[in-house]
Amino acid sequence: MATLPPTQRFASEGSGRGKQFLARTVLYATAVIFSLFAFIPFAWMIMTMFKTNNDLYNPRNNPFLYNDPPTLSNLDLLWNDTSFRTFIFNTFLIALVVMAVTVIIVVPAAYSLVRLAGRWGSNLGILIFLVYLVPPTLLFIPLTGVVADLGLQNSKWSMALVYPTFTIPFCTWLMMGFMRSVPWEIEEQAMIDGYSRIGAIWRTVIPVSIPGILTVVIFSFTLTLHEFVYSLAFVQSSGEKTVSVGVFTELIRGDVFFWQSLMAAAALVAIPVALLYNYFLDRFIAGFTLGAVKG
Repeated sequence: MATLPPTQRFASEGSGRGKQFLARTVLYATAVIFSLFAFIPFAWMIMTMFKTNNDLYNPRNNPFLYNDPPTLSNLDLLWNDTSFRTFIFNTFLIALVVMAVTVIIVVPAAYSLVRLAGRWGSNLGILIFLVYLVPPTLLFIPLTGVVADLGLQNSKWSMALVYPTFTIPFCTWLMMGFMRSVPWEIEEQAMIDGYSRIGAIWRTVIPVSIPGILTVVIFSFTLTLHEFVYSLAFVQSSGEKTVSVGVFTELIRGDVFFWQSLMAAAALVAIPVALLYNYFLDRFIAGFTLGAVKG
């Protein structure tokens, strides 16, 4: 077997290490750019929420520094002069209801379509997913009629009723993809060992499906947190509003924008959610990718 001369061998190894170094440099540089892109909005919110009006609006001031001493008055305005605590409570209450309803309906629906519906299951899953693609503006009028017939106008429970109509179709399709990744053999073995089908599902399918269920929970929570159109249309009372609408309506008064308090509200809501996403990131990605590619 022919061997390269030492000079050529060292040159080849050096070229390989150079390419590897260049590839890693590009990779880390790209990661740093995207990290900064994600971090800068949070940093800007945190910096702005402690600025005085003179510091924020004076064009001669450096916007990236505190030219005046930081202040807590903007947080005091948000916390004590608006219904921010009520908005937070309403948002999380609706989110819990929507997440519970979505999971309770989606898991058995996805299992039935994958395991029990045969070859029609995939087609039904696609039809269910197409419902999610219908623009909300087309569903606005019929949903308004439903809310009015049930006497839920100007009530936070109208949102708890409407939001599952968005979360259930998409999450059912997503969960179907994940259910297909669960081997039938483990469920069959559980039934051979004496468990009923429901018992086998509870002891085998559900534990394996936790990443997919977590994906459903996060999607439902996120939609509840940022949905704006329906919450603005269905609710007018401050005591019934969610964060996305309540902060907007109470901190923009005519042509006066309370930017520091708006940034404070955004930071107080966004940072805990970002931390929660990062904590469950591995399971969230696993659930989303399995649900997307299995089939």
